[in-house]
Amino acid sequence: MSRPPLYLDYHATTPVDPRVLEAMIPYFTEVFGNPASSSHQWGWKAQEAVEESRRRVAGLIGASAREVVFTSGATESNNYAIKGVAATAPEGRRHVVCSAIEHKCVLETCRGLESSGWTLTVVPVDRDGRVDLDALRDAVTEQTALVSIMVANNEVGVLQPMADIAAITHAKGALLHTDAAQAVGKVPVDVEADGIDLLSLTGHKMYGPKGCGALYVRRHTDLAPLIIGGGQERGRRSGTLNVPGIVGLGYACLLDKRGMTEESARLASLRDRLFEGLRTRAGGVTVNGSMAHRLPHNLHVSFDGVDGSSLLIGISDIAVSSGSACSSASATPSHVLLALFGSDHVPTATIRFGLGRTTTEDDVDYTIQRFAQVVRRLRGAN
Repeated sequence: MSRPPLYLDYHATTPVDPRVLEAMIPYFTEVFGNPASSSHQWGWKAQEAVEESRRRVAGLIGASAREVVFTSGATESNNYAIKGVAATAPEGRRHVVCSAIEHKCVLETCRGLESSGWTLTVVPVDRDGRVDLDALRDAVTEQTALVSIMVANNEVGVLQPMADIAAITHAKGALLHTDAAQAVGKVPVDVEADGIDLLSLTGHKMYGPKGCGALYVRRHTDLAPLIIGGGQERGRRSGTLNVPGIVGLGYACLLDKRGMTEESARLASLRDRLFEGLRTRAGGVTVNGSMAHRLPHNLHVSFDGVDGSSLLIGISDIAVSSGSACSSASATPSHVLLALFGSDHVPTATIRFGLGRTTTEDDVDYTIQRFAQVVRRLRGAN
């Protein structure tokens, strides 16, 4: 009997946790009211559910509920944070800084500001994938309005020293935004302790629904709305609220807060088992990015002497990625790997393993066996 396909691409997306789905279902049918309908109980119940979810999201990141704005996901939240700051920045601050390994929606939004007379500085990372703090210190000036650096990279899984980045940012009077879509629910993120002014997250990376996310906006932060209309979310983000999605996002945050420590330790153990097994059985395996500062469920490695496309074809029964879900269709190296290695030294066969809530030791052992088998065969054919 053949084994069913194995999913190890949890950075791209996650399944909705059955407990999250169960919490959402009544808000599609029974509690279907519009939260803006303040004159009857259908609207009241929907609004109560939204506010409970707001508290749950805030509780996971150390914020207050009034600082959480619901959006359609991290891409909207990132656009909102960057464009919202740009629209209200003082005349003397027309400079934005981001790192070379940001998600494309951050990089492209920052680059878009240049057409409006802004300047952009993209700071490099070292071979471990961590931001060069000296370069950041040189980049941030009295003219900088915003620094945007992600907590954890979506390809190599490297974690950034957010408190240090915040200190450099705030010393020049700038605001700090972070794309925390990959980090929230996987590692502790505390907006107060880390000095974060704006934070983006999304439900589908943390066993919640697609199409629902949030932006944390530190109190008293001046931010122009990206979407205007009916004045929902206290005027910060207009549009009828996605109540089932918001309920799902909130419940996913609650589950993560309760189980994150134990689950992260389990996944880190499985990740280390996977790496050791690949290193022993396949050989010629190199980790890309810091192993010490990494998401617990991420392993990003290169296989020496192997063609990357052939490797992916050979292990077609295991869902993994050669990069982020947003760039894996391209045949060119990702901008993240180019930032780490330079154009002349990018590995030819890189794989991102994303472990998840349903991943078992048997899954890891099977993955080791399959990759070792395919890698040895490909090397023998060369």
